[in-house]
Amino acid sequence: MSKVVIGVMGPGEQATPQQTATAYALGQGIAQVGWVLLTGGRNAGVMAAASQGAKAGGGLTIGILPSAGPVDLSPAVDIPIMTGLGQGRNLINVLSSRVVVACGLGPGTASEIALAIKTQKPVILMEMDAAAVAFWQTLTPSPMLKIDTASEAVTHIQGLLMAGRA
Repeated sequence: MSKVVIGVMGPGEQATPQQTATAYALGQGIAQVGWVLLTGGRNAGVMAAASQGAKAGGGLTIGILPSAGPVDLSPAVDIPIMTGLGQGRNLINVLSSRVVVACGLGPGTASEIALAIKTQKPVILMEMDAAAVAFWQTLTPSPMLKIDTASEAVTHIQGLLMAGRA
C-alpha cells in the first residue's frame, strides 16, 4: 500500500509569520500521523516551514522544485524532485497529493487551489480571509473548508481519507 501524501501549499517569500507558524505545525502534525509531506520544496515561506515541521515530527518530506537543479532547496526536504517546469510544477504538486492544504494565498498558491478544484482534489484553506474563501467557494459545488488550526486540519484529513473522499 502506498504512503499517503499530503500537499501543503502557500506563499514563499511573501508568507507572513502567522502563515509560517501554521505551516510548521501542519507539517509536524502530518508527520506525526505517518503521512508524507509534499511542498514546492523551496527554502522559503510556507514550503520551508512545513518541511521543517515535518522533519521535527519525524516525517518524510518531498519537494517538487520549479527548477532543473536544487536551486533554493529547503534543507528539510528529503526527496527533491527537480522539474525544470517553473510554475508548471504546480500541477505535479496537486496531482501527487491526496489532499491539498493551502496555507495563505499568493499567485502560485491560487493556481494550485484552482488546479485542485479542477482535478477534484479535496482542498483545505488555512490563513485566508473570508473574501478569499467566498471566492473559491464560487468555483466548486464542494464545500471549501476554512480550518483554523493544524490539529483540526489533520483531523479533517483523517476523516476524508476514512470516508474514501481523498
